[in-house]
Amino acid sequence: MKITPALCLFACLGSTAFAQDEDDLTAKARVLPTIGPGLRSVRIGPNGNTYVLSAPNSYVSVFGKDGKLVKNVPAYAEASGPASQELRSIRFGESMDVDAAGTVYVADRAANAVKIWDAAGNARMAQVNAPLSVAALPDGEVAVSTLREPHLVMVFDKNGRDVREFGDPEALTDRTDLNRFLNIGQLATDGQGHLFYGFAYTPEPTVRQYDRFGYAGQDVQYTALEAAPAAQAIRREIQRQEKKSGAPIFKRVLTAVGVERDTGEVWMAVGNNLFRFDKEGTRRAGYKLYTPEGARLEANLILVDKDRLMIGSDPLGIYVFERPDKKTPQ
Repeated sequence: MKITPALCLFACLGSTAFAQDEDDLTAKARVLPTIGPGLRSVRIGPNGNTYVLSAPNSYVSVFGKDGKLVKNVPAYAEASGPASQELRSIRFGESMDVDAAGTVYVADRAANAVKIWDAAGNARMAQVNAPLSVAALPDGEVAVSTLREPHLVMVFDKNGRDVREFGDPEALTDRTDLNRFLNIGQLATDGQGHLFYGFAYTPEPTVRQYDRFGYAGQDVQYTALEAAPAAQAIRREIQRQEKKSGAPIFKRVLTAVGVERDTGEVWMAVGNNLFRFDKEGTRRAGYKLYTPEGARLEANLILVDKDRLMIGSDPLGIYVFERPDKKTPQ
C-alpha cells in the first residue's frame, strides 16, 4: 500500500504523539498460542469458554478454561445441520459476538450476511450488504455496522428482519463514498444494553454511545493536545483524497474498542496506545502496550474482563494483561 506524506506523518507521530502522560503496560503472557495471523474477535462465553474468530477460517474456535480446543462453530456431521451450505461454514468472518445464551453471531463479509448459530446448533442468517462488525443485543437482536448502508447501524430481530436503523455519518467530506468509508465503525456493548460505535477513521479517536433503540448518548473522544498534529495530518489527507477518484486509502486511527460490561467504561486503542475513559467520558489513564518480550503490541481488539485485559493483535496473537486500574496501591 502506498503511504502518502500525510499518512507517513501520522504513522511517524504514532510512537510519540500520545506519549507524554502514559505508562508502559506489559503483558503477563500470550495465551492460545495457535491463534495469530487473521485474528478478528475474542469473546468470553457464558460458561467461561473463550470464542475466537480468525479469518479466513470457516469456523469460530471455542477453547476451554484450560486453553484446550473444545469445539468449532459451526461444525456439523455430514447428515446433520442446516441444508443451506451458507450456514454450514463461514466464508470470511470480519467480526463475532456471543450472547448470554451462548449464541454465536458472525459478520460474514464474503457472504453478505450475519450468520447465527445457537448453542444447540440451530442456524439462521440475515442478509446484510458488506457487514463489518456485530454486537449481540437483548431479546435475540443483533446490531450490525456496514460499509454500504446510509445509517451507521442496522438492527435485526431473532427472525432476521431489519427492525430499525440509526446513526447519521459524521460529515467529514462532501464526497459521498469517501465520507461513508471514513465513518466505518466497530461495535461493542455493555451489560445494560448500550451500544458503542467506535469510528475507525475519524481524525480524533471517537466512540459514540447509543441505547439499544438508537438514541444517541455521549461521545467519548481523545482530543489531547499531543494528538493534534496527527489529527491535522489526517484532515489534510482527507482533503487530498476527496479530489481524486478511486477507492479511499487510509490508515486506521482507532484500532480497537473495549467496554467494561458492569460500568460502561470505554477502553480505546490507537496502535499500541491504550486509553481508559470513565462512564462520563473523562480520560482516566493512558498506557503503551508491550509483549512480555518488550515488543510493541498494536491492538486490533480489546476484551475488558473483571480482573484482566485481553488484547489481540494481528498477527502477534492474544495477550493477557493485569488490569492497571485494579492494582492495589503499594
